[in-house]
Amino acid sequence: MKKILQKFCSLVLAAVLTCSMVPASAEASFEIPGICQVQADSGTSYTVKTLDYYYENNTYLSLRDMAMVLKDTDKAFSLEVTRNAVALNKGQTYRPVGGENTPWEESENPGISLQRNEFNVNGERVLYYTLIMRLPSGYYDCFMMAADLAMILDVDIAVPAEGSLEIHTQEPFSVSPVALEEDGYFYGVNSVLIGDATTGEVYYQYQSDTAYPIASVSKLMACLLTMDALASGQISLQDQVTVSEAAQLLASSDDGVVPLEAGQQITVKDLLVGALLPSSNECVLCLAETIAGSEEAFVRMMNEKVAELGMTRAVFFNSHGLPVFTEEAVPSKRQNRMSTQDLFRMVSHLLKVYPQITDITSMRNATLESLGVAVRNTNPLLYNLPGATGLKTGTTNKAGACLVTSVTVDDGVMEHDLVVIVLGTENSTERGRVSALLARYALQAFYMDRPEGGESGQISGSLPVHAEAAVECIIRTARKH
Repeated sequence: MKKILQKFCSLVLAAVLTCSMVPASAEASFEIPGICQVQADSGTSYTVKTLDYYYENNTYLSLRDMAMVLKDTDKAFSLEVTRNAVALNKGQTYRPVGGENTPWEESENPGISLQRNEFNVNGERVLYYTLIMRLPSGYYDCFMMAADLAMILDVDIAVPAEGSLEIHTQEPFSVSPVALEEDGYFYGVNSVLIGDATTGEVYYQYQSDTAYPIASVSKLMACLLTMDALASGQISLQDQVTVSEAAQLLASSDDGVVPLEAGQQITVKDLLVGALLPSSNECVLCLAETIAGSEEAFVRMMNEKVAELGMTRAVFFNSHGLPVFTEEAVPSKRQNRMSTQDLFRMVSHLLKVYPQITDITSMRNATLESLGVAVRNTNPLLYNLPGATGLKTGTTNKAGACLVTSVTVDDGVMEHDLVVIVLGTENSTERGRVSALLARYALQAFYMDRPEGGESGQISGSLPVHAEAAVECIIRTARKH
């Protein structure tokens, strides 16, 4: 029965709810109102209002309706919703405002948009995409994906029949990547891989041996070479770097992130933070020019590192991951490419040899002291997943939205870095959701289950190459205990 429930859970997440949609108006724009029947632990069935956003079965559930469904269970929660903010408090009693668990009125035609509103769970900020609308009563309601709510509350969900949902409050949230793959969930991505970077064990992989564009995920390789230069004493974090005209030109382009001017001084530390948090292309270029003398020479170093680490499906054309054109009469548009297998090998090496890099990638916000510029991390899982420590987002039209996530866990003896790599989702919304689901599976596999479908294995070349890396890992574990 457990396997059946997990299968159902995976199918509902893959389809993002197979609830029957009953349009309330023929002119519902792209927010199509509907309903589904939801019950908790085989109790009373409630009508829950839904909104299909842009596509059928891309369904968001009314949080007010769901609060009533769960009000007498261990997963009860209170809810406060304003025009642009949501506060959800687990374990507290929900106070109805009127209109909960009633079907849409025929005249209602919500004109709302998907947005990342201010959202707090038990006083802690989280980042989820939601829909907020004003009810006829004058109160506001928030609509959220079933998968996101299930992860917040840590409950299992199942689809006993079309147009209905069951919430199993005594069952923890679980997901099966194998079932998701069978249902076509990964048709919307290029490639995924889940594994333990500490041991090299791969929990699950999909199209992992094919190289795809990686956009700003490229900056992890640039970061690795920067850490090598720091370790060798070639540079230090306090060194002042003079901004070049090429870096200023990139900063002033449409792809600029941090305002840099030629002749300006900025420390290596600030350049690293700028590269990894807001994904500054100009900061990476400054690092490349400082370490290798030119970006061209730095790219050669990147490709030499590819060979050194045994990555067979990786190639770099620039330091930052933006598209680059050749100088031919008919120019070719090239992008840095890697397979998720190669990315896992590189990230495992980075985390083992330089675990301190997560001191940067786990920061939600920072200030570039040299410039007095505040920057923020582009990784939503730092807010939504306890233990998340990074690592890097990336987006171009060709690469799609990509994310490499690291999560620190403890087996009672030492810490492990679990890594989830997702390449080529349609947008940042899906990038965050797919990564969150697979990160939950990584935790599930580490603590409870073994990998499904015979996908486990090891990617060679992932052991520490420096003794100090092993010492650093032991010290980090000891500090936590």
